[in-house]
Amino acid sequence: MNLDGKVALVTGGSRGIGAATALRLAEAGADVVLTYAVNAEQAAEVVDRIKALGRRALAVGADNADTAAVEAAVEAAVAEFGRLDVLVNNAGVGFVGPLEQTGMDDVDRVLAVNVRGVLAATKAAAKHLGEGGRVITIGSCVTDRVPGPGMVLYAVSKSAMVGLTKALARELAANGVTVNLVHPGPTDTEMNPADGPYAADQASMTAAGRYGKPAEVADTVAFLASPASAYVTGSTISVDGGHAA
Repeated sequence: MNLDGKVALVTGGSRGIGAATALRLAEAGADVVLTYAVNAEQAAEVVDRIKALGRRALAVGADNADTAAVEAAVEAAVAEFGRLDVLVNNAGVGFVGPLEQTGMDDVDRVLAVNVRGVLAATKAAAKHLGEGGRVITIGSCVTDRVPGPGMVLYAVSKSAMVGLTKALARELAANGVTVNLVHPGPTDTEMNPADGPYAADQASMTAAGRYGKPAEVADTVAFLASPASAYVTGSTISVDGGHAA
């Protein structure tokens, strides 16, 4: 999985799966740009860790709900490093709550970040991605199996990524760009810690009986970003410990 000479942009790359992915791509040889919405200090720490690996790195503040900011982040990556080869659409927000308590402002926020932001980033990146380019989106295991009530809005937003991935695979194939989707299962992050109040129930729903690690998701993303995945496009890969089994 050699990414020497490649430039990757990871949205929401300051923590969790995004940070693990940014680091894994750097380990494979890529220079990495990451976006963050709030915590500049966390983002700077990831940048420092990437640079310690001998790669170039840049953090850009951009809320995925802000189309102009997302587009600017793509252009900043190209301006800084001269090219863009890999886009990882990782930025997202969670939402759990009964349907009757789901307000339209909640709908607007989740869809703006999880759907519109992904489309905006991909549209902006597509004009820079050439032969061998990669678009990889982080989805969710709730697309394959909704574990209980309260997941309507989040499931809607992540399920949209299935259709988007398939359509983009057709759209960008002529440019030599592949487009794929990764569905993590319960994964130990700040948003959903393995020692959280609902962790035991989530772990029990997997065949593996445990939470995943961000690095395990990042390894799959690195494969999809690499030349080894050239004949994989329009696909969904679950890294869920058997959550959907």
